[in-house]
Amino acid sequence: MSGMQVNSRIEAGTPVFESSLSDFFQLMKPRVMSLVIFTALVGMVAAPGSLHPVLAVIALLSIAVGAGASGALNMWFEADIDAVMQRTAARPIPRGRITEDEALSFGVVLAVGSVLTLGVLVNWVAGALLALTIGFYVFIYTMWLKRRTPQNIVIGGAAGAFPPMVGWAAVTGGVSIESIVLFLIIFMWTPPHFWALALYRSRDYERAGIPMLPVVAGDAETRKQIIIYSVLLVATASAPVFIGLGGVTYAVVSTVLGAVFLWLALRVWRVRDGRDSDRVAKQLFLFSILYLFALFAVLLGEHALAAWIA
Repeated sequence: MSGMQVNSRIEAGTPVFESSLSDFFQLMKPRVMSLVIFTALVGMVAAPGSLHPVLAVIALLSIAVGAGASGALNMWFEADIDAVMQRTAARPIPRGRITEDEALSFGVVLAVGSVLTLGVLVNWVAGALLALTIGFYVFIYTMWLKRRTPQNIVIGGAAGAFPPMVGWAAVTGGVSIESIVLFLIIFMWTPPHFWALALYRSRDYERAGIPMLPVVAGDAETRKQIIIYSVLLVATASAPVFIGLGGVTYAVVSTVLGAVFLWLALRVWRVRDGRDSDRVAKQLFLFSILYLFALFAVLLGEHALAAWIA
């Protein structure tokens, strides 16, 4: 922060230190970070075995900080894009509250610190998976895919799908079919979730030069792809029942919510009027958040209850 910025804040009566903390916290994408923490927690609770409560807290904090590092490095690299998109223009770097160099340094320190902490204090399989998660999000998705291909969300979605696998590995020291299924649920969820957003934010992405599917292939193709991935998602979300990861409650919830998800996806596909199209796309986007949260919440509840009874 420059001396001029500090002086202007002091003259305005704004607490410099508190404002700086808030800005750096926003740099970590707290909304995304909260989803990462939650899905990682589900992976930890659903995993066989146990982890000392102190180590469990350390593992979750490390995963959270790793997610924050990814967000900071993403905002550092995409500062030019964020500045021209309405959805991101208020982020700390475009508003001049944090410099790009500060964001880069902050992100690197968080990334290295989170991986080393998880690896040294918990286990190196979890640490390596966290490093893979950060690296995939920053180098593969942010730097390579996002500005080059409309498949950026499909391939890049793997980064957001790793957290439950990292949580599972923190407890077991390895990877299993159950953790892979948790990974696949989020992986299949990502395209319809973000393409629904892209449908009603397509002008924003077009202005920033990001080749999201509606911008490159048009709305009709995007709607078709949303249907395809919604079917794949609902089918994948039923897998925990067949491998013993999910119980009766999960089977009921995933079936009911899956039906609603497919119904909303069909509405997105059928509604072509501009204003109504944006409205139903937004409904699918918002419901998709509830859908993923509910699935993982039920898994968390089932396994927590089973552990308590045992």
